[in-house]
Amino acid sequence: MSSLQQEQYIELSVGAETCAIRIEEIHEIIKMLSITDIPYSRPEVKGVVNLRGKVVCVVSLRNLLGMPDEPDTRSTRIIVVRYQEEYVGLIVDRVNKVTTYNEIHPPTSGHARSREAVFLGVGQREDQLVGILKLEEILGG
Repeated sequence: MSSLQQEQYIELSVGAETCAIRIEEIHEIIKMLSITDIPYSRPEVKGVVNLRGKVVCVVSLRNLLGMPDEPDTRSTRIIVVRYQEEYVGLIVDRVNKVTTYNEIHPPTSGHARSREAVFLGVGQREDQLVGILKLEEILGG
C-alpha cells in the first residue's frame, strides 16, 4: 500500500478529461482574473495576473494537454501551484472536489510517450479512473 493512497487530491476537469493534482502542490484556487498578455510567449502561456502584489504566470492546462482553447465560463478557475520556488497559475475548466483514491496505478505505456509522461499515476475510486498530473513534466516541458 503506497503512501500516495492516503494523500488528498483536488479533482478537476479540462474538456472531457478529469485529472487530479496532489493537494500539497496547490497554493490556492481562485476565480478567473483578468490576465495581462505577455507578447511573444508560448501559446499555452496566457499571461500574468497580480495576486495580492505577486506577479503570477498563468498557463492553460487545456493547451498543455493538447486541447484547443474554449471560452471561460463561470466554473473556470485558476489553480495556483508552487513550481521551482515560484507560483504558476493553471487555468482549468472546473474544480470538482477534494478526494482520496483507494488505489493508485502506475501510468500505462499504451499511448504515445508524451501523453503518459504528464501523469504520476492513475487514481482509482470505485469504477472511476483519474490521471494524477505530474507538475514537473507539464510545467517543465
